Amino acid sequence: MTYIVKTNQLTKVYDGKEVVSAVNMNVKKGEIYGFLGPNGAGKTTVMKMLTNLTKPTSGDVEILGAKLTDKSYEILKRMGTIIEYPIFYEKLTARETLELHCEYMGYYDKKEIAHVLNLVKLSNTENKQVKDFSLGMKQRLGIARAIITKPELLILDEPINGLDPVGIKELRELFKMLCKEYGITIIISSHILAEIEQLVDTIGVIKNGRLITEVAMDTINRDQVNYTEVIVSDGKKAAFIIESELNITNFKLMDDNSIRIYDSTVSQQSLSRALIEHDVEIEEISKKTSSLEDYFLKLINGGVVHA
Repeated sequence: MTYIVKTNQLTKVYDGKEVVSAVNMNVKKGEIYGFLGPNGAGKTTVMKMLTNLTKPTSGDVEILGAKLTDKSYEILKRMGTIIEYPIFYEKLTARETLELHCEYMGYYDKKEIAHVLNLVKLSNTENKQVKDFSLGMKQRLGIARAIITKPELLILDEPINGLDPVGIKELRELFKMLCKEYGITIIISSHILAEIEQLVDTIGVIKNGRLITEVAMDTINRDQVNYTEVIVSDGKKAAFIIESELNITNFKLMDDNSIRIYDSTVSQQSLSRALIEHDVEIEEISKKTSSLEDYFLKLINGGVVHA
């Protein structure tokens, strides 16, 4: 099976408005797929349709080689999910929560509970009631519940909300391990683009309900652009000097104080000298490489994609 998830012209209409429009998503087996888009772009709605929580207005979903229908119980058993915020019975403990989930999923390997709680760094809280959990702990428990049955497909909507940088790094390594060692295909959405950049194999970008691109991270990384970024007191004056004194035209004024120069021949020394000689105060000057965030923002804003 080449693709573990495929959608065909997937569309959802609410109150006469198309919130998802003709989405054709293709997720390869064994990859981590990053699903990106601004707030309100349709990410969660698509994920709900992939998990049968919401029915498409038109189009269809194919998961694990079979079309998703009202009776796709066996397919759903082979999936783990977190959509929006994980919901629990607040008076249950972490262990009881996972025992209950295993029961209604028909999964009876109870010794896996301790192992999974250890994976998400909750092993010392298995007897603590969920009502006493922090937001980050609830996110971890939600992930434990999603992976305990060893699903073939894991769908995670903003799973690192509420986590500190250490927690985010731990879960990044966990997701990589689940994909590599367990062969779990993962679809993950997140607004933390720097984190997605380190994690995923492919990204899909949705804007105004339409999937505008699917591209491998290898392709983005291969086409990365190196540039010099200079932060100055007066961006417009600096831009004029860069063009008139240094004869550089391949640059962009990002805002009132920031300029990116894409001409690789310019040295930081000559740039600094020209600006200082014309009384432009330099706050910072550095060599940088374009990131997934640059790619995403240019794509969303309709600009030219440099990387």
